[in-house]
Amino acid sequence: MNSRKTTIGVLSALSLSALMLTACSSGGSAAPADGGAPTGTLNFYTDKAAWEPDFKALNASSEPGVNITLNTTGYSDANQYDAFVKQSFRTSKSPGLFSWHTGDSLKKLVDENLVAETSDIWKKAIDEGWVSKDLERYYTFDGKQYCVPMNIAYWVMYYNKPIFEKNGIEVPTTWSELDAAATKLKAAGTTPYYQTSTLFTFQWFQQLVAGTDPALYKGLSTGDVKYTDPKIVAIMNEWLDEQKKGWFSDAGSTTDPAVGLKQGDFAMINFGSFFGGSLDAAGMKSGTDYGFFVIPAKNESLTQTPVAVETGPLCIAENSKQKDLGLAYAEWWMSPEAQTAWGDARGDVPFNPKAKVKDQALAELGQNVASSDYQLVERYFEATPTPILTVALEQFGAFNANPGDPMPFLQKIQDEADKYWAAQG
Repeated sequence: MNSRKTTIGVLSALSLSALMLTACSSGGSAAPADGGAPTGTLNFYTDKAAWEPDFKALNASSEPGVNITLNTTGYSDANQYDAFVKQSFRTSKSPGLFSWHTGDSLKKLVDENLVAETSDIWKKAIDEGWVSKDLERYYTFDGKQYCVPMNIAYWVMYYNKPIFEKNGIEVPTTWSELDAAATKLKAAGTTPYYQTSTLFTFQWFQQLVAGTDPALYKGLSTGDVKYTDPKIVAIMNEWLDEQKKGWFSDAGSTTDPAVGLKQGDFAMINFGSFFGGSLDAAGMKSGTDYGFFVIPAKNESLTQTPVAVETGPLCIAENSKQKDLGLAYAEWWMSPEAQTAWGDARGDVPFNPKAKVKDQALAELGQNVASSDYQLVERYFEATPTPILTVALEQFGAFNANPGDPMPFLQKIQDEADKYWAAQG
């Protein structure tokens, strides 16, 4: 999961020195005498500490495949991770491979010439049918590509199957049916939806706006639509009405959301398609204890159902001593072999359509959203410029914790948006 914090922390000089020593102390690369692709140990840094075993599991495929071994260092504190990566660019110890974020965060690195271009890798992958050209736009700046997709996740609705069955609820196929399910669950004493007041506070706003009007949703990310636009205010008031009905869980709960769904604290949770791994770890079984469905469009007249898509990049530092090794690994990473191994390790939808997927439900999800019945929209977290996002996450969290007149919350976001877009000229 893409879980960066909303502020950037600063490491002490001592901590940074220790991290720099760690960055260069292990592994190395060697270019074969015949001038072929480099091989060796590639230092990889990621803010996905929980995924570290999954990355290490890939060595069983990458070592015989391209003779490259990942030496993975995972960070659980996103502030420290962001600070480490940014500091490393000022030294000769910049990482050969690191995870990052798309959108405004990646653009800043590209503008400063800090990440390596990957246009040739993308061209080969698209020509081979390894990746959809639609995904390319998230990695394209001034006509060139940078980084490669670490993952792709579709934001869907997970649900507790026994709770649905107990209440005679079928998987909703329209927004009206979803509202009816929420009403029935609340009447039976079960909270319909999960919410939080920290970090992942944007999901329902994303769903309501994109599901009402995808163009309106996109306009927020470009500054063409204001957060105080009457249409946005009306949508927020609908969200407020749902809050007043008691459709959302305690925003301040510290219970792990996977555990919360398992024990019935709520019946549904809007999350990325990687969430199945957390549910499996919590002791729930796919197809028996939980399932998921694409959330219907709120505006039932839309011809395509909007689906929020999240993609996080694997990047290679332009000035890294391991640049060539990182690029070689990135090219392998796009292959069906690599994505099959990654799908097995993560239990998520691989972005390569030629990869094999064990979970049939995930395989069907990938096939379905690729059809003309669905419209992919960029996840709010990546679509929104960082300064605006920081304020928006705080304000949506405050709204979840203490629902009320949406205008004060929206005005604070718009004030930050006005400052940001004015600075862009």
